[in-house]
Amino acid sequence: MLQRLDRILLAVRDRAAAADTFAAVLGAEQVRADHSDLLAAHRTVLHAGTSEIELLEPAGDGSVRAFIQRWGEGLFGVGFATPDLRALATHLSDRRIQWREEAGRLHIAPDQTCGLRAVISPSTTTTSLGGIRYIYEVTNLVSDWQQAATRYADIFGLDAQKFHPLSSHEFGYTGALTLFNPPAQLDRIELSQPTESDKSMGRFFAKRGPSLYMCYAESDDVGTITARLDRRGMRWASGHDTGAGENVFIHPSGLHGLLMGISRTNLAWTWSGRPDLAAVRA
Repeated sequence: MLQRLDRILLAVRDRAAAADTFAAVLGAEQVRADHSDLLAAHRTVLHAGTSEIELLEPAGDGSVRAFIQRWGEGLFGVGFATPDLRALATHLSDRRIQWREEAGRLHIAPDQTCGLRAVISPSTTTTSLGGIRYIYEVTNLVSDWQQAATRYADIFGLDAQKFHPLSSHEFGYTGALTLFNPPAQLDRIELSQPTESDKSMGRFFAKRGPSLYMCYAESDDVGTITARLDRRGMRWASGHDTGAGENVFIHPSGLHGLLMGISRTNLAWTWSGRPDLAAVRA
């Protein structure tokens, strides 16, 4: 029932400063600013590729302020689009998943999932702008990836036959990609169960438990983004086993607590079950 991953939500101390960062690095543009009573937060919405980035600044006591007080700035939630919001709301309620509605969107707290805060919106058509094509993945750290995969297939109406298993000795995890509609789309939740406590993912999980860890976007020109990072003195690293400038990780110290991967267009099919599509460039 989920059609695409359409946005990420960041908890930030200063949304104007964060907006400037994402404009400089990704070419993101502000499309609106408003307020969420439900989250007790001022909100600035940026357009990046065909995705949106919501910058949430505390406006009082609530979940955004609590997140920042406990963890600092960072990845607060993820948004998905569905073609039939009311049908999904009924589907969730039938499975005893609690949700709250604000401004025509469903909000699901992390305790209703496996540590993933979700905002679900009606599907829309949008144009692409900036230096990325779209954000196609969030990584959800879990204690049991198989259990989480079964749960997400059920509550989000996904086809588990389309999921793709994966593991990494380098990063120390095992899990699966809950691909929504392959090979037409890369959109998915990556379920990662840490297997090595001394690696960064394992250390993060030891502190936070089931939670959101990072996101991934794709770009037709990764090199331009890394050049912008260099000009700003921001930390980034190349992913292994890929060509130079094809897959990079931006350190959260530069993106207001967000760890973000950027892969060359279609490269992610290399590890998503269709390596034959990875060489296809936009």
